[in-house]
Amino acid sequence: MGLFEFFKRLFFGSPAPDVTSSAGSASAPHSSPTPAAPAKSTPRRRRKRVPGQSSRPPVQLRSLRYRSTLVQTPRQQEQVPTKPYAFAVRDFDAYLDLSQDADPRWLEYYGLPALRTPQDLANWLGIPVGRLAWLTQQHLPDRRPASPKEAHYHYQWKQKRSGGYRLIEAPKELLKTVQTQILREILDRVPPHPAAHGFVEGRSIVTNARPHLGQRFILKFDLENFYPSVRYSRVVGIFRSLGFSREVAIWLARLTTTAVPQEFRSPDSRPGWHWSMSTYRSHHLPQGAPTSPALANLSAYALDVRLSGLAKAYHVTYTRYADDLTFSGAPRTVPALGEVIQLTEKIVRSERFRLHPRKRKVLRNNQRQVVTGVVVNDRLNISRKEFDQLKATLHNCIKLGPASQNRAEHPEFAAHLRGRIAHVRQLNALRGDKLMALFQRINWNR
Repeated sequence: MGLFEFFKRLFFGSPAPDVTSSAGSASAPHSSPTPAAPAKSTPRRRRKRVPGQSSRPPVQLRSLRYRSTLVQTPRQQEQVPTKPYAFAVRDFDAYLDLSQDADPRWLEYYGLPALRTPQDLANWLGIPVGRLAWLTQQHLPDRRPASPKEAHYHYQWKQKRSGGYRLIEAPKELLKTVQTQILREILDRVPPHPAAHGFVEGRSIVTNARPHLGQRFILKFDLENFYPSVRYSRVVGIFRSLGFSREVAIWLARLTTTAVPQEFRSPDSRPGWHWSMSTYRSHHLPQGAPTSPALANLSAYALDVRLSGLAKAYHVTYTRYADDLTFSGAPRTVPALGEVIQLTEKIVRSERFRLHPRKRKVLRNNQRQVVTGVVVNDRLNISRKEFDQLKATLHNCIKLGPASQNRAEHPEFAAHLRGRIAHVRQLNALRGDKLMALFQRINWNR
């Protein structure tokens, strides 16, 4: 090949391959050679370049397939002629025994109590089975009380900073005791995903923020109505996956979910339907119950698995604190941010959650990067605004008395302030010591 031919191939490409290759002629030795038809040159379509996206093809993610290890009981075996236990469901001329499909392997693995029937659950909780049925609203249509007075929850509307209202549903004393036992002896023994940092022992907003320290960018999402979006059917599935029979899983789900009463009033005190109440009409996780954070973490386990896989594919870091999703990464991932955003939205939708449309943020390292209230630009630190607000509160406590600053009516206001100071000290010891010096000057007898 001459020098001219070399430069011709370098700048204009090599010639088209011969369609009558030796392999083709060998496959048909008796055929007469025919001239090759001229190849049609089709113009190459160029991908439209979108600002913020890389020019390479997007990363292909493998789909997550759920494989249940539970052994289902045949329908014929579940139909029995006599009532097998209290509150068993009647199926035409027979009863359904839904206590046969427990999986002792998972119960033993997690160290959970072997409960099969409502009576077993009542004995474990230390209450009569009739009382247990009353707590689950067994006697009411659709298990929905007619009025807040008949409900097992206290209700309070709170206005969100971003607009709209949030309903706080705090269980009454007996139900709260039952839910606390379910939390301590069942849910606390099941570990959440490593990426989950909210309401997990040994983890906090600091452990959630630390993996994002000193990154080129921070990408933040917010799940909309996180607790109410976890429905009753999903909670039943969680308890079933732990090895409980369907009967016990149904009763445990009824004890940990609720629906607003029929005569419940909207935030503007009008009875009946209101747009802010639509989320709470179905049975859901109540925000205010001790079991809701743990169940919400378990319901988001598949979400955490898939988003962690997405983060690994794009070489970024992912964590979740309750409803706050956070990604961070190095400069090489910045061109692919558009792909990460689109795939995150797709995964969240497929896992039956919703992203808040106005709370997505991208923070570069030339901005103040805050993750769950912790500044993560160069080192973990408290934001100046939060420090100044707490400092002003302590000054006013010294000058006007602590009662004037307890606007949220904390029952233990001193302990509340000490906790906030300890949080500051954990991030910035010097600032924390200054605040503690102010705290010690407060006269708590005023």
